[in-house]
Amino acid sequence: MLGGTLVTKQTGAEGKPVNTLLVAQKMSLSGEKYFALTLDRKTAGPVAIACSQGGTSIEDLAHDFPDRIVRVAINPLEGMTDADAKAIVRGLGCDAVDQADALTQVKAMYKLFTSCDVTLLEVNPLAECEGRLIAADAKLNFDDNAAFRQKAIFALRDESQEDPREVAAHKADLNYIGLDGTIGCMVNGAGLAMATMDIIKLHGGSPANFLDVGGAATEAQVTEAFRVITGDSRVRALLVNIFGGIMKCDVIAAGIVAGAKAVGLSIPLVVRLEGTNVAQGKAILAASGLNIVAAEGESLSAHVDSAAR
Repeated sequence: MLGGTLVTKQTGAEGKPVNTLLVAQKMSLSGEKYFALTLDRKTAGPVAIACSQGGTSIEDLAHDFPDRIVRVAINPLEGMTDADAKAIVRGLGCDAVDQADALTQVKAMYKLFTSCDVTLLEVNPLAECEGRLIAADAKLNFDDNAAFRQKAIFALRDESQEDPREVAAHKADLNYIGLDGTIGCMVNGAGLAMATMDIIKLHGGSPANFLDVGGAATEAQVTEAFRVITGDSRVRALLVNIFGGIMKCDVIAAGIVAGAKAVGLSIPLVVRLEGTNVAQGKAILAASGLNIVAAEGESLSAHVDSAAR
């Protein structure tokens, strides 16, 4: 396996490179269970999810027998109480397991969840082995915003397992998610970015990415955004949709010009600017000598429709 490419439902058709192998002790497991801790919007705090039947079929079980899934909301100010832990252990159905050990493990996993800024802790299966509970397989997601606080954990990040476009964007402090469409998007503000992607879909096109340059992007960041977007060979057109509030249109325009020249842009570029310093921004684009299609108001939809075709 080492040095090869692993293809699963999770990796997608392209697969992921195998650079590291984890060798685990073989154990005789019985009574596979499911346990998870995550964040719940409804209760505005952590929630524990437990089921006495874990393993690969947990999704089907949750769908067919939702009553077998036990949810315990945890008060974030109080933490996991003894009553919470006992309810979870009952939900796990730990009849043949040392109850004190089970309670200790559940509390320890909650401590891990809170102390390491975990957004998802999923143990599947949590299995019985000689009277004890064993975390036979687990998945943990961590809050990116806590990277400054969890340096040891984030130092384990393996960039070879990630989309290289997203890695480059992250280093430039850009909010970027690669998709599989053909129209590249550069927008400021997550809401406007989502609306722009909807417009592209409405006109029969498909967005190649989500990219929010934020409200304080520099010219260098805009240039890097161009590099990331055009680094995708599937991109056939680029749409820039900027509403200048904190972000100034002239700064974006200067970045667009610099970015287009830096990458030698050869695909159609449609730019819509509105807001702070919009007149200066449009003047910069007009004086650039680049083949930039300026879009305003209703004309944006027409240009998107053209690009989608």
